[in-house]
Amino acid sequence: MIQKVFKWLMSPLGRVALVIAALAIVSVAMWGIAYVQSPPAQPIDFPHQRHAANQVQCLYCHPGANRGASSGLPTPSKCWGCHQQLSITQTSKLLGPLRDAIANGTPLQWVPVAQVPDFVQYNHRPHLAAGLSCENCHGDVASLLHAYENPQVMNMGWCLACHREKSAGNPELEKKLLDCATCHY
Repeated sequence: MIQKVFKWLMSPLGRVALVIAALAIVSVAMWGIAYVQSPPAQPIDFPHQRHAANQVQCLYCHPGANRGASSGLPTPSKCWGCHQQLSITQTSKLLGPLRDAIANGTPLQWVPVAQVPDFVQYNHRPHLAAGLSCENCHGDVASLLHAYENPQVMNMGWCLACHREKSAGNPELEKKLLDCATCHY
């Protein structure tokens, strides 16, 4: 039976079938990668550019980055602290979900975008202490007209490249930054 299948796969029709199957597998893989890398729908199509132009610092809305792993997402009351003073808040269609959240006392259902897998123990704090700015990893968020999306794929190779660059010429720092236990503990 196996010999018949192998013989058929080696025939011209079998080779065509193998090529079609391989193309199908590659297509599904590419679709999956594109799907997981596309930004999710957010409750508000948040204009980072407008907020940055008004000198709102990243850590004002995302204070958790100073303390630990998650930068945190702003609560409706955090947004309302400024927006209640702006007349555009009452007329903007974009801010309808914020008005509703405040009126109903419900949270905005923000979808985190820049996440690492569960087996990675990431913490913003040492990166900020090392002098990195938010833009080093998250790109030029201040220029975004819409909700945040990752400027690059955040994976182990990307992180290691940065760790190698930052520790170049310092064997002690290199040993620490390239040790698996630094991020996987």
